[in-house]
Amino acid sequence: MSSPSYETDKEPCIPVLFLDGHQDELGWRDVLLRAHLIKDLALPVPPAASAVLRLLVAMAARVSGLDARAEPRMTARQWAARRRELLTHPDGFAPDAVHAYFDDYTWDLFHPVRPFLQDPRLATQCTERAGVNKLVFGRPEGNNLLWFSPHADTDPQPVPSAQALWHMLIHHYYGAAGQWSVRTVGGRSLNRAKAGPLRSSLSFHPLGRTLYETLLAGIPKPDPSWPDAVDHCPWEEPLPDADPDDGPDPDAAPPPVSSPGRLLTGRSRHAVLLIPAPDGRQVADAYLTWATQKKLPALDPYLIHHIHADEPITRRHRPRRADADRALWRDLDALLLAGDEDDRKGPQKKSGKRRYTVQRPDAFTTLNDLPPDLRAVLRVRVYGFDQDGKTTNRTWYTALTPPIWPWTQECDPAAAERIAECRKAAEEIGEHLDNLSKDAWKQTTNSGSPRHLPPWTRSARTLYWPRAEATFWNLLDDPARSARAAFAANAIDALRTATRLAIAQHFRAAEAVATAVAQLRLRSR
Repeated sequence: MSSPSYETDKEPCIPVLFLDGHQDELGWRDVLLRAHLIKDLALPVPPAASAVLRLLVAMAARVSGLDARAEPRMTARQWAARRRELLTHPDGFAPDAVHAYFDDYTWDLFHPVRPFLQDPRLATQCTERAGVNKLVFGRPEGNNLLWFSPHADTDPQPVPSAQALWHMLIHHYYGAAGQWSVRTVGGRSLNRAKAGPLRSSLSFHPLGRTLYETLLAGIPKPDPSWPDAVDHCPWEEPLPDADPDDGPDPDAAPPPVSSPGRLLTGRSRHAVLLIPAPDGRQVADAYLTWATQKKLPALDPYLIHHIHADEPITRRHRPRRADADRALWRDLDALLLAGDEDDRKGPQKKSGKRRYTVQRPDAFTTLNDLPPDLRAVLRVRVYGFDQDGKTTNRTWYTALTPPIWPWTQECDPAAAERIAECRKAAEEIGEHLDNLSKDAWKQTTNSGSPRHLPPWTRSARTLYWPRAEATFWNLLDDPARSARAAFAANAIDALRTATRLAIAQHFRAAEAVATAVAQLRLRSR
C-alpha cells in the first residue's frame, strides 16, 4: 500500500477568484501559472490568507528574478525597472521558470523525510500528540466547553488536508505563546513556545487588478542592510548530509533573517507535524510544539510600526495591533504619510504622554515606482487577527480600501494631510466622548470608577464611530469645513441618543449630560 501523499503544488488547496467571476481551488504551482487570470485569493480564513499571500510573494520573487539570489548586485533602480518591465507582461510569470522552481523542491504535506513546513522529528521528540482539534482554530479542545461547535476531544473528526494546511500556516504565523506538547531535544525537555511573528497584528497588502500585479507590487525592495547570508525559505533549506533526524538544532541560534525568503516565510516559532488519514485526503491528528526559543527580530514589510525612540532597541519597533472594534479608515493616514508623529497616553506613565513615530509598511515605500495606470487603481487588502499576546483569540477579519494611492503624501500632500487632520480630530473627540460619558455616569449614579465601561460610554461609543466614519469621508470632499466641529456634532448626537431613556429615569442625568454636551461644544472650536 502506498504512503499517504498530498502535494500542495498540485492539489487544489488554495481557493482563488478568477477575473470572470468563477471560483476554483489550485495548488501553489497553478496559482503562479494563472496569476494573471486571477483577481484575488478567496480563502475564507483571513489569517490563513495573510500567510498564503506571504508565501506566494516569496515564490513570486524567486520565479521573477526580483530577489537577491537572481542578481545579488542589482541596484534599487534596476530592481524597480525590472518590476515595471514584468508588469507589462500580459501572460504573467514565465511558465518555464515556474515549473523549474517547483520541480526543485518538495511540497508534499506527508513526505516521510521533508513534509512541507513541518518537522518530522516531532514523531520521536514529542511523547504526546496535540490532537486535530488543537490544530484547527475555532474548535474547542481539552477541557474547554462546547458552546457553538459539535467537535470534542472524545470524538475528534479529521479535517480535509487543504484546510489542515491553512490552519498549520496560522500556527506558524499567529501561534499562541505558552504551554504546548513536551519536546525533548538533546536531553532537555521543554513545553513552552513563544508567540508567532504576526500574533495580534494588522497586515496591509497592496492589491492590484490581478493576483499577478498584487504579488509583484508586494515584493519587498532589496535592502543592503540585510545580513550577507544565503536566503532560504524553509522548503529550500538543504537537507543534512547525514541522518535527517539530525537536522537543525532547535536550541541553536537560527540563521539571520534575510529577504525575502526568511523574512516572509522563515520566522515561525512553532513546530508542526501532521498525521494523515490512510488516503492522505484528511488529517487525523497532529504534533504541535515549540520550534525555537530564540528571537528572530525583523520588521515585517506589511505591518504599520510604532517607533518609540526613547525605548531600548529591542522594544523600539511595535507593530500596530489588530482591533476588531477599530474601523479601517482610522489607519489610512498611517499608509498615506511617509512618516507621522502621534501622541498616546502611556499605560502607567506618570509623565502623561509618550511620543512615537508611525512608520508605514515597508512594502509601500516602492509603490511610487509602479506604472501610473496601476497606481491609480491600487487598493489595500487588510487582514486582522484580534488576539492577546499569549493565548486568547478574539476574532479575525478582513477589509478592503478604495484606490487610495493618489492621496499619498508623495502624490497629493494636501489630501494626505487632510486625511491625517480628520483622523486625529475624530480620535480626539472620541476620547473626550469616552471621558465625558464616564464622568456623567458617575455623577448620575454616585458611583466610583467602574471596573468596566459604563453602559452610557459603551452605547455612545457604538453610536459615534459609524457616524464619524460617514463624516470622515464627507470631510475629504469639503476641505474648508472644520473637522473638530463636525466630529463634535457626531459625539453630541451619540451621547444624547445613548442617554435619552436614562434622563427620564434618573434625577441627576439631565444635568450631567448637559454638562458633558457643553464640554463637547467647547472642544469643537
